Amino acid sequence: MSVRRCLPWPDPILRRKAVAVDEITDDIRAIWRDMIDTMEAMPGVGLAAPQIGVGLRLAVVDASDARDQAVRMANPEVLHASAVMRAHDEASPNLPGIHARIERPRAVTVRFLNADGALEDREMVGLWATSVQHQIDHLEGRMFFDRLSRVKRDMLLRRALKQR
Repeated sequence: MSVRRCLPWPDPILRRKAVAVDEITDDIRAIWRDMIDTMEAMPGVGLAAPQIGVGLRLAVVDASDARDQAVRMANPEVLHASAVMRAHDEASPNLPGIHARIERPRAVTVRFLNADGALEDREMVGLWATSVQHQIDHLEGRMFFDRLSRVKRDMLLRRALKQR
């Protein structure tokens, strides 16, 4: 278990669609452990494998107050999203110091392979829902700022370049 380095934007891995995981192995569990360690070190409420340079459809989410309830997901997909939206300031360790207010569905039902290799459907609400949707975007090669208008996105990326 170790904290891994998050790739800096605009590393091309961050724009690639991640590859599906066929089965849960000890290697996959080790990646999840590193992802949780990395997420906790940020600190953050979620992390997708491409953020640390692993091109697999793996994500972890922990929006709990106790910070010990990480959900390990392989191949997560949204089955259902609520019509009610929720705005939240989102950021990424791949682009430190930059954040934007993003609207996403307040609740989602997500299907994924869990740590035991079983298919699981789970409803997530609030910050849990925001985080899992953010991670799925990463698995699709998208960043949170891709959800902004072109003008807002360009301003945010110019600010990021100035901060480097």
